[in-house]
Amino acid sequence: MTPPSHRALVPFVSVEAMMRLVLSIGVEEMLRRLATAIEEDFRRWPAFDKTPRVASHSDVGVIELMPTSDGALYGFKYVNGHPKNMKEGLQTVTAFGLLAEVSTGYPVLLSEMTILTALRTAATSAVAARALAPKGARVMALIGNGAQAEFQALAFKAICGIAEVRLYDIDPAATAKCARNLAGAGLTLTPCRSAEEAILGAQIITTVTADKQYATILTDNMVGAGVHINAVGGDCPGKTELHRDILTRASIFVEYPPQTRIEGEIQQLAPDHPVTELWQVLTGAARGRSDPRQITLFDSVGFAIEDFSALRTIHALIAERGGAQRLDMIADPDDPRDLYGMLLRAGA
Repeated sequence: MTPPSHRALVPFVSVEAMMRLVLSIGVEEMLRRLATAIEEDFRRWPAFDKTPRVASHSDVGVIELMPTSDGALYGFKYVNGHPKNMKEGLQTVTAFGLLAEVSTGYPVLLSEMTILTALRTAATSAVAARALAPKGARVMALIGNGAQAEFQALAFKAICGIAEVRLYDIDPAATAKCARNLAGAGLTLTPCRSAEEAILGAQIITTVTADKQYATILTDNMVGAGVHINAVGGDCPGKTELHRDILTRASIFVEYPPQTRIEGEIQQLAPDHPVTELWQVLTGAARGRSDPRQITLFDSVGFAIEDFSALRTIHALIAERGGAQRLDMIADPDDPRDLYGMLLRAGA
């Protein structure tokens, strides 16, 4: 049988390969590279196909596809969100993604995206905060110390200059885990006994909790003037973290309104409540923070363009550094019209 052509062998970045790649570059440098790619792609936002993610909801979680294309490359991510998984010793979120040429439809990359999603989510948070947070912000409250927490902390350090992170989780073991993992990272870490204690002195508040329910992680009286809120955990219908009154006081910035109005904190508001798209701030088409006392809120739900940015970053890195396996994924007959003949010859 004729061996498959080079184009039929698709580069595959496994979990092990992703970890090696990230560690060889350094976590903070990887976050900076992802932030650069995400900001570049947000600045060319009109070039992309955009659609809310295709979601299949159940009583215990959600499975989603997140597609987009810039006309040259097409990318999608498969991702789940199952908060109950943690009690079963499983990840709440798992993901993989694919990048393909639009001109041929041939895939050029298949990659794990559980680790990569955590990295790109944190990088996106920091890109938004760099544009929206108070100038000179150095203290962040990090409420929810699970699987995403360390990535968020390191992204804000590397990209926004955060020096102190005040940690709180309803599970003290999660806070201890987070503090242990971040030891030696160059951050001052302050474990706290309540959300109220965590936000003391913080110019940025990041909420990244996992429960699929209408939750109130921050109440209105907890949020003073001049802070930036990075709301990460509310990312599907019926799942929120902030009291509605905070939203009515804040200037709200989102990725893609048709998706965020369904999945984000603003699902609590009227469908016509004013929001500003982050890409418009990054291009200068809209204002970000305009008043020192303004409360800015990045209602982050994750959007396909961020995954596209992450996949193209990894594609470039493996081209430069290697480390990917090659999978025989694409049937490659000598005669493109003779797929059946290829099947018969395989048994000869």
